[in-house]
Amino acid sequence: MESKPIIILEDVVIQHQNEALLKDINLQIYKGEFVYLIGKSGAGKTSLLRALYADLPLSEGRGEICDFDISKIKKSQIPMLRRMLGIVFQDFRLLTDRDIYSNLEFVLKATGWKNKRDIDNRIIEVLGSVGLADKASLPIYHLSEGERQRVAIARAIANNPEVILADEPTGNLDPITSEEIMNLLLEVNKTMNTTILISTHDYIMVEKFQSRVICCENGRIMEEPLQ
Repeated sequence: MESKPIIILEDVVIQHQNEALLKDINLQIYKGEFVYLIGKSGAGKTSLLRALYADLPLSEGRGEICDFDISKIKKSQIPMLRRMLGIVFQDFRLLTDRDIYSNLEFVLKATGWKNKRDIDNRIIEVLGSVGLADKASLPIYHLSEGERQRVAIARAIANNPEVILADEPTGNLDPITSEEIMNLLLEVNKTMNTTILISTHDYIMVEKFQSRVICCENGRIMEEPLQ
């Protein structure tokens, strides 16, 4: 592991509508780690992830991710930060009126890719890595929820991110599909050395695929001991 963490939070407070959701947060995550963020619904897991991709400001304290200071980040810097991140949502947030290829093309063009051949090659590569190599032309509305989450992961890794922030990526999936998605994320972590922070209340998966665990509880976060 590198000597400097890729995510640093020091004495952070996160508020929403003047209510402190999380306080006294101190956290360090290193390059290549796979970390679970667990806790009940409403415990602040999503808010913490939103703060890390600069969608929710830090009320107090200092935060850093991929060398961006999110406690002082300017609006103009947020797109640059998000190019370093892959974000996976529980509800996928795909463009449902388009096919798989167009969804990935949209993201690549939005983040500065211009050469058609480079875009084509990258889309073929990431779809292969998530097991959808032969489905690029399928409309999103024809896909199962598991396939949609695979597209969402392909979108998240398209720019070779330093960090993936995954918010309940198995929350809408059946147990078999959940296991497939977890294996896929672990493979990304292993082969790309991508840091992954995954919020979940799927404790069966946490138990099955053991790794570092951080718990959100009573407005604070604490480290869970490894089994």
